Amino acid sequence: MSMIVMTYNLRIDVEADGNNAWPLRFQEAARSIAKASPDIVGTQELNASMLRDLEGLLPEYAWIGEGRLGGGEGEFNAIGYRRDRWTAEDSGTFGLSETPETLGAISWDSNCPRICTWARLRGTRGSERLVFNTHLDHMSEEARREGMRLIVERMTEARRIRPLPTLLTGDFNCEPDAPPHKGLTDAGFVDAYSVWPGEDGPGRTYHAFQGGKSGKPIDYIYVTPDLRIRSVALDRTMYEGRYPSDHYAVTVELEERE
Repeated sequence: MSMIVMTYNLRIDVEADGNNAWPLRFQEAARSIAKASPDIVGTQELNASMLRDLEGLLPEYAWIGEGRLGGGEGEFNAIGYRRDRWTAEDSGTFGLSETPETLGAISWDSNCPRICTWARLRGTRGSERLVFNTHLDHMSEEARREGMRLIVERMTEARRIRPLPTLLTGDFNCEPDAPPHKGLTDAGFVDAYSVWPGEDGPGRTYHAFQGGKSGKPIDYIYVTPDLRIRSVALDRTMYEGRYPSDHYAVTVELEERE
């Protein structure tokens, strides 16, 4: 069963962004998601109000997640999935801290609370996927390393209980040679950029509403080896003369290995 997966940091609603503030670009953000028509999209930096905006424009998607302070408070790492293709069998959110069951906690010199949202989705043909979505800290290398260690532990335990194809989407706030990536590859996960055509690599995924390609990515999709990565792409499109976010959306096409 093939599927399209997206990771997308949509930039929190900040009035100081001026012409790039969320109220002026949320329709473009929804258009960019609709254009790719992903089965599953892992988002970062949405709050509850922003999520409601997307729900109104993308009724074909259901959403899972809660704010990093618990309930509807704070930024979400929401997971959206196509209602006509998938059903959520189980889901949850844990904190990236020494007390992961307590949302809002801070550990490892993190600048703010960080979380990971997960879901077990069942497709219309009966196949299942485990999906994890996160946003690592933008300041503390220790928090990024330890946060990813915790995520890998949770993914490994989930696969021990149910050995399902698993994928991780997220803004890692670090480049490909940073410790969080080694933790993932040591655990057997495969970076979607490994199939990027050519030698130059994908370039930057965070662009501060400036566009351009120069640099390295900080947004990633990793999968277990039982999923074949058919292609990976960045959406650098401007809509109505503006970028939908200060990050490019990353999409991968996947299929389950026989």
